[in-house]
Amino acid sequence: MDYIKKTKRIVDKYNNDKEAVLDILQDVQEEFGYVPKESVAYIASACSVNLSRLFGILTFYSQFYLSPRGKNILKVCCGTACHVKGAERNLAKAEEVLNIKDGQTSADRMYTLEKIACMGACGLAPVVTINKDVYGHVTPERIDKIIKNKGYRE
Repeated sequence: MDYIKKTKRIVDKYNNDKEAVLDILQDVQEEFGYVPKESVAYIASACSVNLSRLFGILTFYSQFYLSPRGKNILKVCCGTACHVKGAERNLAKAEEVLNIKDGQTSADRMYTLEKIACMGACGLAPVVTINKDVYGHVTPERIDKIIKNKGYRE
């Protein structure tokens, strides 16, 4: 993939303005689903911004990702209410079913698994989401069924 060509178009849209680096990074993330390191280096050079400043931004904001993510994002809430009701078992089952660990993306880029501190749906604890679909009162036995029945597994 030609990251530089597409990144250049995005940077040009902002006239290489270093004050717009946050917007540029957001647009790059939107374009690729993450911010490739090649793009970061190009932005730093084109906008005359210190490379460490860009990585500081990218690692400070949780919305940015520095590696490719899966088509389907499975999030397991492990906040207090979910933890008390078995969230860690749900996470372990999701790791087993998807054959990846927390924070990893499957080799085919179909899935990314994330442990989340709190989803704010404590009344439904334990909670799991896949993309924008929310599942409450999840048990480890339901993890595989949720993935299969909703057509997330191709």
